[in-house]
Amino acid sequence: MGLAAVCGPVLGGVLTHADLFGSSWRAAFLVNAPVSLVVLALSPKLLEDRASRRPTLDLTGTLLATIGVGLIASPLIGADIAAMSGWSWGAIVAGLIVMVVFGLHQRHVAVGGRSPLVEPSLFAHRGFPAALVTSASFFAVTNGLMVVVVLHLQLGHGTDVLNSGLTLTPWSVGLAVASWVAGAHLVRRYGHHVMSLGLAVLLAGALAALAVYQAADPTAYPEPLLIALGVVGLGAGLFSPAFFTLALKPLLPQEIGSAAGLLNPFQQLGAALGVAILGSVYLNSAEPGGPAAALHAVQVAFWVAVVLVAVSFATSMLMVEKNASDRAGAPH
Repeated sequence: MGLAAVCGPVLGGVLTHADLFGSSWRAAFLVNAPVSLVVLALSPKLLEDRASRRPTLDLTGTLLATIGVGLIASPLIGADIAAMSGWSWGAIVAGLIVMVVFGLHQRHVAVGGRSPLVEPSLFAHRGFPAALVTSASFFAVTNGLMVVVVLHLQLGHGTDVLNSGLTLTPWSVGLAVASWVAGAHLVRRYGHHVMSLGLAVLLAGALAALAVYQAADPTAYPEPLLIALGVVGLGAGLFSPAFFTLALKPLLPQEIGSAAGLLNPFQQLGAALGVAILGSVYLNSAEPGGPAAALHAVQVAFWVAVVLVAVSFATSMLMVEKNASDRAGAPH
């Protein structure tokens, strides 16, 4: 999943540069059509577990979740958070209230014997809420930084769309290699310690990128940034397999589907918030104009990302602690 997320901007840059049939940037959206057809063709080949009874659709829960997330995320897109209007803050508060109603609705549906969108029993595992927050904050960092790097290259340096997208290639390569090594070898041997190592390496990459920007010529392409982004990719690749293993391991078999389904939208929510927050921080800080202002703006955005990495570390440690506590208290 992480590799796909990083490859997306690279592929988007290539497609936009190729200008297929005069489509310009639209090709980055149109490519989803053939990709979706391939997924539909392959999906019957997937092995499935069968539930003891056919689950029902929770349309009300779906509507509440969509409205709540929309109200929270929409005011953050393109906004100067320090100068947001009362209406924007009101929308965020309303979104939080809707999400509380959503939670109550899920409990009511489960008590009534129907199929909730989210299985409430997941939250009996005290480490799972921490896993959701960790997922959101981690993917806010990775997706937000990808957007900021590309924005800065195009707006701050005037780099063309192809080279801006290809700049993320070391990130993609680092993530692919580290993810394979972690999943195939490290996680089974070192467990949750691989997750902490991944965040430490990610933090080192972000700080290295900050050092590059600090020393960079505002008008020149920052070539050392490629090494820093490769380190960020290595950290993300180490983190992801360990995180998902730890998040799902304590759950009961009948909870796995709901848990995996819930982790995915929290990943998407984190990605959307990361793009909205870090992108807004960059654009608003760069508003005065000029390469120097853009260089300062990208540093501010990276510092915000560093804070989010610290949040990810804190919540991941809480996840480890709660999971261990649950195992210690479980009947033998």
